[in-house]
Amino acid sequence: MSMLEVARSTQVTFPSGAVEGRSVLLGTAAAPGLPDGAVGALVAETPFHPLDHTWPDQPGDAGTLAGLPVDDCLTGAVGVDGALLVGAGIPAKRGEEGWHWVAVHVLAEADAARLPAPGTEVELRVDGARRAALSAAHTGCHLLAFALNGVLAEAGRWRKEARPDALGNPDFDGLAMQSSRMDEQASTDVYRLGKSLRKKGFSTDGLAEALPELEAAVNTRLAAWLATGAPVAVETDGPDLTALRRWTCPLPGGTASVLCGGTHLASLTELAGLATRLTLSDDATELTAVTTPTAAPTPAPAPPPTRA
Repeated sequence: MSMLEVARSTQVTFPSGAVEGRSVLLGTAAAPGLPDGAVGALVAETPFHPLDHTWPDQPGDAGTLAGLPVDDCLTGAVGVDGALLVGAGIPAKRGEEGWHWVAVHVLAEADAARLPAPGTEVELRVDGARRAALSAAHTGCHLLAFALNGVLAEAGRWRKEARPDALGNPDFDGLAMQSSRMDEQASTDVYRLGKSLRKKGFSTDGLAEALPELEAAVNTRLAAWLATGAPVAVETDGPDLTALRRWTCPLPGGTASVLCGGTHLASLTELAGLATRLTLSDDATELTAVTTPTAAPTPAPAPPPTRA
């Protein structure tokens, strides 16, 4: 296993929407958990968003590093021994002393052998179209969460006071979330409707019969929110990969905000549509929301000026 000299955690620029940049190559290393025939390349600063190993909702970015294909980007950690660890092989928690957290750019060994020497500045480029699709799905996922929270509250689904979301509604999304995944087409959120949620005051009585009406109400709310064209931002405590980040979007009734380590659109004007489909499992213990964004058309470039 290769040893790496890493002085600090990777600095990241993806929260601002960056898809390209230049940085110093720190080195490459193999690590348990990387695909066969692949190695990880580390740089000081990157626009690449890595898959979060503790909450793998948004896939890692793909693109190029020094013109060579980057197939994936993962979260890694380097300890005092200089060994690179990724994914489930990381024994430390974020912020634990003696560890640096890094974005691991996954390259084929044959390509990595063509990289310049460590210490050389290299160019990084993210696949912009794929990033835009994942960002649309992630922004749509958060909007769905707040819309669903509001609709369920208005439908009288809560019998007790529950922890509120940023808009003041009981946080069904946060309390019932079992898994959340994004791809380039949609986000898929699975909610557990078990005994624990019912103890918190959520009622599942008649939910199957009410689901079409609830779905329609959520989609009406989503459409109204898109019509505002509100800005979307990712606020961050700092440039480190481990810094806390928060997604925010001003909506009618307040500013929606939630902790989030992913990438997002810059404005709701980038979406022409957003719709969810709600389904209940046969045993009524899981609610699944598949939320599909539709990208707004890209404006045509202005024609060149004509000469008088």
